[in-house]
Amino acid sequence: MSAMIETDETLLLDLLNTTPVIDGSPRDELADAKAGKGWLAAHGQPDSEDEWRALLDVRAALQGIVREGAAPASVARFVDGVSYRPSPVGDGLTWTLDVPTGRSAAARAVLAWDALRVSNPGRLRPCANPDCRLFLIDHSKPNSARWCSMAICGNRMKARRHYQRTRQTQTD
Repeated sequence: MSAMIETDETLLLDLLNTTPVIDGSPRDELADAKAGKGWLAAHGQPDSEDEWRALLDVRAALQGIVREGAAPASVARFVDGVSYRPSPVGDGLTWTLDVPTGRSAAARAVLAWDALRVSNPGRLRPCANPDCRLFLIDHSKPNSARWCSMAICGNRMKARRHYQRTRQTQTD
């Protein structure tokens, strides 16, 4: 079950990050059915029109929860009817996730969000760069990561602060 959770964590983060800002312009990598179905297929999910539409809706709800603190009740409809079914295997059990047709990727994203919320509270968050719309999952021990990418957003924010300090020193 842990491999499924890790896969779904990747699905969740990739989904949240489908609305990047590129060269100052917001983009939507799931904007049309063809792109959305391609994204679903690339993530090993059913690629129907219903799945794509549910994905758009759950993305908006999860981004609202993580970025703005919206009520988690907004994702309840995506997990309605979801269950785990045990099956004996060797000397233990294996668990199979049963998800409703038409919203299986959405259900997996919600379950991954909740698993992170419970096991690693506060580690899924938006990038600290106000010009960035990406999210990160902080796996560092001190839980101190602030940027989606140290090479991009972290460097920009540090350079911006340095520039502001330098200008302020020059004008004083």
